[in-house]
Amino acid sequence: MPVTDVTTDTENLTMTVTADFAAPVERVWSAYSDPRQLERFWGPPGWPAVFTAWDHTVGGRANYSMTGPRGEKSSGYWEFLSIDEPKGFEVLDGFADEEGNPNQDFPAMRMEFHFEPTADGTRMVTVSHFTSLEALEQIISMGAIEGATMAMAQIDAVLQDLREYAEGKGTRVELLDDTHVRITRLVNGPRELVWRAHHEPDLVRQWMLGPDGWEMTECSVSATVGDSYRTSWAPVGDTEGEPFGFEGEVLLVDAPRRAVTTERMQGQPIETLNDLNLYEEDGATLVTVLIEYPDKDTRDMILATGMADGMEESFSRLEREVLGAPRS
Repeated sequence: MPVTDVTTDTENLTMTVTADFAAPVERVWSAYSDPRQLERFWGPPGWPAVFTAWDHTVGGRANYSMTGPRGEKSSGYWEFLSIDEPKGFEVLDGFADEEGNPNQDFPAMRMEFHFEPTADGTRMVTVSHFTSLEALEQIISMGAIEGATMAMAQIDAVLQDLREYAEGKGTRVELLDDTHVRITRLVNGPRELVWRAHHEPDLVRQWMLGPDGWEMTECSVSATVGDSYRTSWAPVGDTEGEPFGFEGEVLLVDAPRRAVTTERMQGQPIETLNDLNLYEEDGATLVTVLIEYPDKDTRDMILATGMADGMEESFSRLEREVLGAPRS
């Protein structure tokens, strides 16, 4: 994980975040000076950022918003105070309304970003300056430390070529905390088709089957907010197992990038929140599913079912049966 240290200084009213990256200073600088790259890691998991304005000059301004899995929004702005390419930059960072106007109900802070070369790549030191102890404590109480740590954990996928980062590594499971799990899989195919494969019943039936020996007996899916979905599977022939299925509701859709749904096993009260994100680079699509569980025990119980192995077999089938097939 890139973040190596977070310290707060109540006397000098600062919070300092130190992170180490296995990439040269120039590469890290480019990630922080390009809004399309920033969008991939500036918001913590489940709250991706979108920069709606970007004037990367001294005195210029950048506006961004982050959308939570249930459609909640949090907006902010940067006012660039100094720029010293590629060594660092300084901004006034604050909360904003949806039009980008400063929100005076929350404290603003001056942030200094410093990039220094190391033997293994780059060390970034970010120092946030607050105007009062109350402002520092308010930002910490809002989860700034946890949010910064989780956001930085996403940057490795940005600094590397996407295929170098994920190709051939299969379905990867990361435990982010007691209730959040991130699952990633690179599939060789364009994002538009991967999106369709998740939301068009004829395509879903071709690949979302899990291990061999199972068939999909019900497939009602949707990409419309407010709709419900229902999918069911049953063993075929001599395959052992009991029929099962999932159902839930669609909470958020940003086609072809993101879809958030609830998920319950049919007949069971336990519900998870599944946040699907698709990112395409060089003809390949990184599929990321952020799952929120109600508690740690539920998380561990579901992961112990072999869920990740079943997902890997499905993703392999997706590449073979759908993405490798002639495209209409």
